[in-house]
Amino acid sequence: MTDKDLRKHSKIVVDGIEQAPSRAMLRAVGFDDEDFAKPQIGICSTWSMVTPCNMHIDKLAKHVNKGADNAGGKGIIYNAITISDGISMGTEGMKYSLVSREVIADSVETVSGCMGHDAIIAIGGCDKNMPGLMMGISRLNRPSLFVYGGTIQPGPNHTNIISVFEAVGEHAAGSVSDIELKQIEDTAIPGPGSCGGMYTANTMASAIEALGMSLPNSSAQDAISEEKVGDCLSAGEAIIYLVEHDIKPSDIMTRAAFENAIKVTIALGGSTNAVLHLLAMAHTMAVELELDDFTRIGKQIPMVADLKPSGKYLMSELIKIGGIQPLMKSMLEIGILDGNCLTVTGKTLAENLATVEPYPEGQDIIRSFDNPIKKDSHLVILRGNLAPTGAVAKITGKEGLSFAGNARVFESEEECLRGILNGTVVKGDVLVIRYEGPKGAPGMREMLSPTSAIMGKGLGGKK
Repeated sequence: MTDKDLRKHSKIVVDGIEQAPSRAMLRAVGFDDEDFAKPQIGICSTWSMVTPCNMHIDKLAKHVNKGADNAGGKGIIYNAITISDGISMGTEGMKYSLVSREVIADSVETVSGCMGHDAIIAIGGCDKNMPGLMMGISRLNRPSLFVYGGTIQPGPNHTNIISVFEAVGEHAAGSVSDIELKQIEDTAIPGPGSCGGMYTANTMASAIEALGMSLPNSSAQDAISEEKVGDCLSAGEAIIYLVEHDIKPSDIMTRAAFENAIKVTIALGGSTNAVLHLLAMAHTMAVELELDDFTRIGKQIPMVADLKPSGKYLMSELIKIGGIQPLMKSMLEIGILDGNCLTVTGKTLAENLATVEPYPEGQDIIRSFDNPIKKDSHLVILRGNLAPTGAVAKITGKEGLSFAGNARVFESEEECLRGILNGTVVKGDVLVIRYEGPKGAPGMREMLSPTSAIMGKGLGGKK
């Protein structure tokens, strides 16, 4: 660390005779005389026992804190809330989910802004807390980076949370017994970490890494692993470099960087929620990004990852072959990523990828770009009388490219789920669920319960 005073914000809180009361209170939480001269690093932890996605993040935050302290900063851990989509799914509670993103962003801005933190490290591990954290650090625009909490290990027989949702439909269809359903319920979630497929958490972690706001490989590490501990320690050290060189989110989160994030999301077959969250993150950073940009970019980018929910493999299996770094290296080499974008390493994306090794021979999790699963994006932007301002569909090609049938209209998610499970919904129906959008709900509940029940009852892909 240099001799230069790196305390752009914290010195206002702790310097001078008049700030003696502030120093007195900080001494009670562990500060000593030397600490007041160090840059303060706000470490926003989303630890909670609300969900397995975040139940281990308190430990990760301590490793981040150690890394920051070792590098010459003074780490200060604080918390933001988190909720669980997976637990609240199919209930009125899910209406809080999207709203929680804004509450989390407000929390980061409020705490680090109030306390004069010179830099921020945010640690997230579930659908809405990740973009919420990114929006919060964008508002303050101080040297910052993101650490992903990591993915969960699969349950027995390659099971994960979607296995449980689908088992509910299979139970209704009579193909899964009470005992089998209970066994799946008991074992599918074996411990800490985010949902194991390329669902929203792993999608957003990958997008944030591609954006340049987390260290290389942060998106592709198991929640409980030595690699994740190393990621946390390295993040604490990296933040001091960002402070020394005054590298802020606005220097990294550019239009080109957002396009890189979209391209990687498409190649991975990522969640439709990425559209929602990347637009919000870009808006917060005052980067122009529109729904139609996903259509334009999507025409150029094939989907190459055979990952759940549409594919076969889990994130833990992608981790074993190298994560997303070899994919990005391939994308850079064929000219579909911008390698000039700055990242939180202080290097460009191209510099970070220079020494990355290719995927091992014979793996079939990530296909080559000349043999894609789908030749263009699976994220399809729809417009029409049902969605005049636009809607997002996930079409991997395995479902077919068109569907026609009789509309069966439900007035709520719960009513639709009952209709699927009790046999009201039959092959060939087109389901319309009203009053569940951002205005109607409010909050825009996700429909994982009914869509998984459709698959579990054997109605998926039927025409």
